Amino acid sequence: MTRSVTSLPYAVKEEEHVWIPMPDGVRLSARIWRPASSDQEPVPAVLEYIPYRKRDLTSVRDSVHHPYMAGHGYACARVDLRGTGESEGVLTDEYVEQEQLDAEQVLTWLAEQPWCSGRTGMMGISWGAFAALQVAARRPPSLGAIVISSFTDDRYADDMHYMGGCLLSDNLAEAGTMFAYATCPPDPALVGEGWRGMWRERLAAARPWALEWLAHQRRDDYWRHASVCEDYGAVRCPVLASSGWADGYSNAVTRLLEHLDVPRKGLIGPWSHKYPHLGEPGPAIGYLQEVVRWWDHWLKDADNGAMDGPMLRTWMQESVPPSTSYQERPGRWVGEPSWPSPNVEQAVHPLGAHRIAPPGTGTEDAAELTVQSPLSVGQFAGKWASYNAPPDLPYDQREEDGGSMVFDSGPLAERLEILGAPTVQLEFSVNRPVAMVAARLSDVAPDGAATRVSYGLLNLTRLGGRDEPEPLVPGRRYHTTVQLNGVAQVFPPGHRIRLSLSTSYWPLAWPPPEPVLLTVHTEGSALTLPVRPAAGAEEDGGRPFEEPEGAPPIGTTQLSPPEESWTVRRDLVSYNSTLEIVKDRGRVRFDGIGLEARRRAYERYDSVADDFTSARGESAWTMAFSRGDWEVRTETRTVLSCTAGEFRLHATLDGYEGGRRVFSREWNESLPRDHI
Repeated sequence: MTRSVTSLPYAVKEEEHVWIPMPDGVRLSARIWRPASSDQEPVPAVLEYIPYRKRDLTSVRDSVHHPYMAGHGYACARVDLRGTGESEGVLTDEYVEQEQLDAEQVLTWLAEQPWCSGRTGMMGISWGAFAALQVAARRPPSLGAIVISSFTDDRYADDMHYMGGCLLSDNLAEAGTMFAYATCPPDPALVGEGWRGMWRERLAAARPWALEWLAHQRRDDYWRHASVCEDYGAVRCPVLASSGWADGYSNAVTRLLEHLDVPRKGLIGPWSHKYPHLGEPGPAIGYLQEVVRWWDHWLKDADNGAMDGPMLRTWMQESVPPSTSYQERPGRWVGEPSWPSPNVEQAVHPLGAHRIAPPGTGTEDAAELTVQSPLSVGQFAGKWASYNAPPDLPYDQREEDGGSMVFDSGPLAERLEILGAPTVQLEFSVNRPVAMVAARLSDVAPDGAATRVSYGLLNLTRLGGRDEPEPLVPGRRYHTTVQLNGVAQVFPPGHRIRLSLSTSYWPLAWPPPEPVLLTVHTEGSALTLPVRPAAGAEEDGGRPFEEPEGAPPIGTTQLSPPEESWTVRRDLVSYNSTLEIVKDRGRVRFDGIGLEARRRAYERYDSVADDFTSARGESAWTMAFSRGDWEVRTETRTVLSCTAGEFRLHATLDGYEGGRRVFSREWNESLPRDHI
């Protein structure tokens, strides 16, 4: 639990609504907290730049972070992106050039304010972290450091879009989220009578974001734009990067540590898609104290040891039974002096007939093994990213292993720790031109319960690289490597390691056009584990983390209860299988401004038997805001289905004012499948 700190080094003043002009005449809305003394003694400025509505929907979190940093001597600006919240203009896609130009202009404006020292930083989680890293690569002159959580440097293959070249269902879910957020109105209390015109402009410009993302099924210039992995050398400022093992963004921290050539630190905990001081599963840490120390060193030149200790600090997770949620993950902090780490060894385990052999041994039981997975494999996979904290983690993998090709080690004689990305080397053939493989690594307890530790996906038409896919030749032998997500995990003595391979993983990833028979030739296949030997490896070696703290949150009142559910259904008459997800925040009043808001998200993923063209996903949102006699609501719905040759998208957008529908639009579009 985050401790509220009411006594801070500096008294804080807040400016609720400040216009920041852009060169084209559009104004962005900012909320600014800064030391009262900054009028006489200028301080560095810190920018958080996201599209999620500072006035209401992020206001509680903002009230914990920004007054806390302002109370430690910083001018903190929370700016809504163009076309969101109270900012003018429209938002039609993520990470576009205009968004980054606006950010550079905001930093220039901040640096020129009389209360700013001329030095700036950027921070954020998810979109805010993307923005900070992308803007850092553009090298604005005032930007001295960034702090980023839950992000990626690769927009195509390591985001919610095309993991390993496979289309993720989170591509649809995130598109549905932004379809909803980008069509909400500003608050008339801040923008006045012009609110209706701003809202109608957003509604008129709206288009389902999934259409753009499905139009780019290959790694093309659309995805290369703002993917920092295309040129790590462009980033020249210090970077403090963090994420969590339960998050979909668990891989980019170590990539930055490996490839950046600037002062950098990495932190990976057991968390889902949360800031580390709000981390779930726990333990959460005193992250804001670490952030202030970073700013003090890089924006105020304090000699405070911010760069002392290991380059990477990570939570080594102990074994746990399978569950869709955990309050805490047992484990310990370990430290690595660099990445790749000299403490990690690559142990190659040959594969035999359903067996993982010890490193350095042969396999006399080499075999040709086959699997054609049913569509039901994947219903217990959880989300690609545990966005809003559990219960969306993977459940017992025995439910999945029945439709998979399984390799088990013998019971372990001693404790085994891994840190990094496991890989699977496969010699294989298939009977169809378009195929995928999902590889899962599990910790199998003596009672048989299987907890998924990591997984990876690969579209097998992308063997020569993800830019130009090629159809597979049925029956031809191929070699490839499937990289799993990075992880820090303990396998206890007596437990077994399991590798499971499947040819579908629905609904986490969209299935191929038709069922595929995969043949694995084990004599050319192996599992490589990044082993961190217990003997001789460094422990944490860093300053102990403090308890989580922040400024007191603003007051809210829950007017109607939230609802959350995650339900799998199988109809044994129609053979329809359904995963249904409800995340309803209920109706909440933001007490200080008298505004009431409601958010409800609904997702549904269907399929029938093993008809791979029956896959269907749906994302529907309700966003409602009211104060007195002012009442507005948007209803958005996006449905994605397919044939063997194309994706079909149906979407609707309806806007309501005072209960009366004032806007309605519908889309029905088809896009060809490109080796997916």
